[in-house]
Amino acid sequence: MNRVMGRAARHVALASALLCGAVAAHAQTDTPVGVWQTIDDHTGQPKALVQISADANGDLSGKVIKGLSANDQPDRRCTACTDSRKDQPILGMTIIDSMKKTGEEYDGGHILDPENGKVYRCKMHTEDGGQKLVVRGYMGISLLGRSQTWVRQQ
Repeated sequence: MNRVMGRAARHVALASALLCGAVAAHAQTDTPVGVWQTIDDHTGQPKALVQISADANGDLSGKVIKGLSANDQPDRRCTACTDSRKDQPILGMTIIDSMKKTGEEYDGGHILDPENGKVYRCKMHTEDGGQKLVVRGYMGISLLGRSQTWVRQQ
């Protein structure tokens, strides 16, 4: 009888561990932390991979880790930037900073468009079970901006 009870206890423990792992994995996909494929607004083609990470306070930042367009040059620089990123390589550049969780979205940060060197206020949230990230850059109020949908990379 003790053998059967011990076996049952092990099965329950294993099932619990698997369930907890699945819940943790699902919770992780609801956060923007991870690697995202950006899409070019004009062509609809993949443009770059951006890695979003969290610091010790939970604030998010994102940097370009790979260019994907056919004419992308690995040594391309942000010649249009007007801040400390002026003439710096776009590859490895932090383009998202200071994003803080507010309810179901992240807000309060900034995003740089390396194409034109402009820095916009930014907000973002995940959709489709964390597989899509809607990123909105705007000036002034959120209505005066544009959104892009990025796709999570595995």
